[in-house]
Amino acid sequence: MRTRSRLLVIVAFVLLLPVLSSGTISTARGAGGKVGGDCTLKGKKLYGKVKIVEAFPDLKVQVVDAFPDLKVQVVDAFPDKCGKWKMVDAFPDVKIQMVTAFPDLKIKYVNAFPGLP
Repeated sequence: MRTRSRLLVIVAFVLLLPVLSSGTISTARGAGGKVGGDCTLKGKKLYGKVKIVEAFPDLKVQVVDAFPDLKVQVVDAFPDKCGKWKMVDAFPDVKIQMVTAFPDLKIKYVNAFPGLP
């Protein structure tokens, strides 16, 4: 009788493992550096006024040529859509630090069609 109940628990665990872990895996993936559908990362919007800093950034950013998390277009006015950045020296919406390893966000600079790849 005990063996049968153990077997039943093991079978139930094996059958429910993919269902239970799917939410955990997607949550971990979202926290690992992927841009949300609302164009935010770590609670910071990825458009607007951006300042490059050497210390205490909101996000660490790496520039790449392939497989970016976000395509960025630097603009002079109206940085109001996902991926449009206006570089400023004061009163930024987000502060970034450029890094070569272990970024929070990978970007690719583009001349047109900014946003999610």
